[in-house]
Amino acid sequence: MNKATLIPRLVDRLPKVRGRLVENAPLAPLSWFRAGGPAEVLFKPADIGDLTAFLTAKPTDIPVTILGVGSNLLIRDGGVKGVVIRLGKAFAEVTIHDDIIFAGAGALDTTVALAAAEAGLGGLEFLSGIPGTIGGGLRMNAGAYGREFRDVLLAATAIDGAGQHFEITGAEMGLSYRHCDAPEDWVFLHATLAATTADPVEIRARMAEIKAKREESQPIRTRTGGSTFANPPGAKAWELIDRAGCRGLTRGGAMVSELHTNFLVNLGGATAADIEGLGEEVRRRVFEMSGIRLEWEIRRIGSPIPDLREAL
Repeated sequence: MNKATLIPRLVDRLPKVRGRLVENAPLAPLSWFRAGGPAEVLFKPADIGDLTAFLTAKPTDIPVTILGVGSNLLIRDGGVKGVVIRLGKAFAEVTIHDDIIFAGAGALDTTVALAAAEAGLGGLEFLSGIPGTIGGGLRMNAGAYGREFRDVLLAATAIDGAGQHFEITGAEMGLSYRHCDAPEDWVFLHATLAATTADPVEIRARMAEIKAKREESQPIRTRTGGSTFANPPGAKAWELIDRAGCRGLTRGGAMVSELHTNFLVNLGGATAADIEGLGEEVRRRVFEMSGIRLEWEIRRIGSPIPDLREAL
């Protein structure tokens, strides 16, 4: 008997679902960096009921990772063990009642901003400058152009790793700069956002201004992951990186953007190790120059591929 047949497949230990379970699913195409290894199993739930049933019945020893649109994410080359959950269209509904917006966690931030604009509601224009989903924005209190999720969040709903549902107010989320206090095993399902009635012409003008600023100052048409490092207190990450002489710095197929130094770029053939290694070199040079240790804003998941040379 082939010994490999004695090793149980993870998918055989998982509960039945109405959505899709895909073994050894490539994740690089789902990441804006277009780099990284596969998911041991990728789960695309059919709806909230499907997700709830899965988490309730799943063996507790199997790790779960949530994947949005992969815009602020680095997936290491060894891939992600356990189950990676990606929320699809069933989690992306956006509805509006008066000046309140109900947005599914899978909805794109830009989609929510556009829906608000169509309804003549302002205050959410900043979402058009965040290339992610509502769920990801909740997890890291995403922000841009002077506003953050905590400025507009009224409430959120989530489900934990055991399938239990929670409703929590924005104040209870413990949102601070690129951080929220919600447990790590929570999967966000919905957000309730506050908006204000405004002149549609002014809303559109503000969104056009944000778009123009992004195109002028960020390498948005490259394989990048957005802002790499959080701004330290009283400083700007890009200025520290620039002063440390890292503009245009390369490692393998990865480069520090010459347009915006707080962006790392995949030039076409970068591995996740190239990108992460370049980021660590930037951190080292900035610390050596300023004594400030930059903290990663990009979420890094998965395992690296062992360097066989080190084992020799």
